[in-house]
Amino acid sequence: MREGYEGTGPGTITPDGCAVELYSRLPVGEEPDIIAAAAPAGARILELGSGVGRMTHPLLERGFEVTAVDESSEMLARVRGARTICSPIEGLDLGETFDVVILASFLVHAGDIEVRRGILRACARHAAEGGCVLIQREGEDYHSNVPRERVDPSGFTLRILSAEPAGDGADSVSAEYVFPDATWTHTFLARPLTKEQFEEALAEAGLRVDRYLTEDRVWVRAVPVEEKTAPVEQKTAPVEEKTA
Repeated sequence: MREGYEGTGPGTITPDGCAVELYSRLPVGEEPDIIAAAAPAGARILELGSGVGRMTHPLLERGFEVTAVDESSEMLARVRGARTICSPIEGLDLGETFDVVILASFLVHAGDIEVRRGILRACARHAAEGGCVLIQREGEDYHSNVPRERVDPSGFTLRILSAEPAGDGADSVSAEYVFPDATWTHTFLARPLTKEQFEEALAEAGLRVDRYLTEDRVWVRAVPVEEKTAPVEQKTAPVEEKTA
């Protein structure tokens, strides 16, 4: 388990506190449509932090070729029809590039700055010339509008219970997912980023905002900076690869 991360509830809990059974139940939102509108038809996509394939499968159905990356082999075991890579994102180096790199699930808000830097460098490293990185940011009131809850039409309730300072600018966020037959909790570290701080973090990794894809600026299309100085390479972690 990563330090500062914890999860409870039925089934396997991954190193970042996520429950495999929970993510297998969560419905697909509008994310695949946002991605499809911003990606070239039939693009080769690298999906970082794919989990059980909630977005992977709809993207495959839309004709994209997807390589799904996650550090949990239990999550990846539920992905069908895509090439899968078991690895932490921050150490990933596949030696190839993709038309589109996806970094969803607010992973750009990693509580550890060095982890965030490694994640964004991995995004830049795998973006092809002329390609892009699609990033999902937190909403601007994510850490201040607490507690809050949302009742999903599919039949569960999501509660963000608290966001408490955890030191060095990061918050410890506690969430609860309540289904009629089961409850899961998730505690994780997240670092709030203003629009300016977010763009500075991109620049450090050799990326820049091309455009914000949604009015709330949650989804962003970033592109590699031309003639950038290559970022410092981090030691890469071993990967486990298979095709489902």
